[in-house]
Amino acid sequence: MFNYNYVTSQQLAGFDKYKYNAVDTNPLSVYVMQHLWNRIVKVVPLWIAPNLLTFTGFLLILKNYLLLSFYDWNYTASDPDSQHVPGWVWSVSGLTTFSAYALDSIDGKQARRTMSSSPLGELFDHGLDSWASSLFSLSLFSVFGVRAESGVSAYTLYYVLCVILLTFIISHWEKYNTGVLFLPWGYDISQVTLTVVYLVTAVIGVEAWHKPFLFGYFFTDILIAMAIGCSAVLSVPQTLYNIHLAHRREALLRTSLYEGLLPLLSPGLLFTLLTTWVLTSPSEILVHNPRIFLWMTGVAFSNVTCRLIICQMTNTRTEAFHWLLLPLAGISGGVATGILVQSEFLCLVAYSILVTVAHVHYGVCVGKQLSKHLNIYIFSLGKRHQE
Repeated sequence: MFNYNYVTSQQLAGFDKYKYNAVDTNPLSVYVMQHLWNRIVKVVPLWIAPNLLTFTGFLLILKNYLLLSFYDWNYTASDPDSQHVPGWVWSVSGLTTFSAYALDSIDGKQARRTMSSSPLGELFDHGLDSWASSLFSLSLFSVFGVRAESGVSAYTLYYVLCVILLTFIISHWEKYNTGVLFLPWGYDISQVTLTVVYLVTAVIGVEAWHKPFLFGYFFTDILIAMAIGCSAVLSVPQTLYNIHLAHRREALLRTSLYEGLLPLLSPGLLFTLLTTWVLTSPSEILVHNPRIFLWMTGVAFSNVTCRLIICQMTNTRTEAFHWLLLPLAGISGGVATGILVQSEFLCLVAYSILVTVAHVHYGVCVGKQLSKHLNIYIFSLGKRHQE
């Protein structure tokens, strides 16, 4: 069941030649957080595998998301007339968020301490990050909820999630073209902000965020502005500038504009189809089922992104069209034309299950395939026996 070979022989050969090349220029990371992580990693026993730290951090994020989903399924628990999420849940959210942030930051340091760095470790890390980026956002949405008073609707949550996910993928698109991963500035800022918001909510309550915060603006307005600002002012201009520099130095890995833009085709089509579904839905599927729709969006995005990450790590050509987009196109077209009006919710549930199962299967199979190829275990520092 989990022995399907998603990684091609050409990509396996690319992994054999791969060398990690990343640049971190974020002042918060370089001058503050890195010093903290260097101290924390010394406490970690040398027998613990780096991937175990990475996976534990992801499980903490997933646990936090599921916990908030239990208490706030439709993002309405923050309403004055609703039963609020218990205060202890926000404390757990703050603790798990910072713990996951720490584990994600020290896994690479642990790999260097134990001399166990491998392409599988980086793929494992960035692949889980592509999924965690949506889980972080979907968990934070419970703090503010869907509230007309503060101008936050289900559509607002969806568009903010799209901006965050596009910001994530653009850094890997940049590496696909330049061979260098420039770590985005927004990551450390967002993790610290998330932790602070959760802990403040645990002490004061969700009511604190439902009042004008600064110059008549709600705190949600500020966070949305930060998300869009980090993308429009920091990430996108920096990415385009780095690609421009690589072009001037004749260091671009892709020989044509089409090849350079190819990785953006599937993500662009994914968000186009999802947005078409949202805007043409006669039953307002996003409004009445935000938790399911946003979960599906995050998982589908992660699967598309993981395939890009493999291609940029192995310097191979990415696919032009992801097969998971085919049923999505059928559903989106059926909703827009009114054919699937009566079965729209069933289509949403079925497609959500499909992308989740497909993504888990993809991740397990790729992990096993690379583990066997590189002669290492995923969660242990021991070597595999040669077959």
